[in-house]
Amino acid sequence: MRAAPVVDGAIAGAVGTAALNVVSYLDMVVRARPASSAPDETAGRLASAAHVDLGPEQQATNRRSGLGALLGYATGIAAGAAFGFLAARRRLPLPLAAGLLGSGVMATTDGSIAALGVSNPRTWRRSDWVSDIVPHLAYGMATAATLRRLRSPSRRGR
Repeated sequence: MRAAPVVDGAIAGAVGTAALNVVSYLDMVVRARPASSAPDETAGRLASAAHVDLGPEQQATNRRSGLGALLGYATGIAAGAAFGFLAARRRLPLPLAAGLLGSGVMATTDGSIAALGVSNPRTWRRSDWVSDIVPHLAYGMATAATLRRLRSPSRRGR
């Protein structure tokens, strides 16, 4: 297996993560909602579990913020790379690929925040779910479309 499908998937995952962030920020603008604290809290809990000292409180707050964002990019890029590898020899319909990617990343992130005790998705309101589902669908669609565009014509199958 060549590395190209994994690299293409990673690139597509980065594009998808940017799309997820854009949709999230647009939601914040339109509904005047605050940014989620879940990425920062998740980063803090992971650092604590790994016994990593993030420094004095002000520095730790800033580091948690940066780490939370980086974890989001790492998740999106890794998911894209994995999908690129798994789908290298298959041509999935775009809606199916988008749904698999979006729901897979959403399950990963929501499962992580639940496992770490950051939040309990079972208690979320409808608006909380919309704030989670819509950006993840944007991730899936942007990632799947980018991956399809990056694949060579001979690999795309017609």
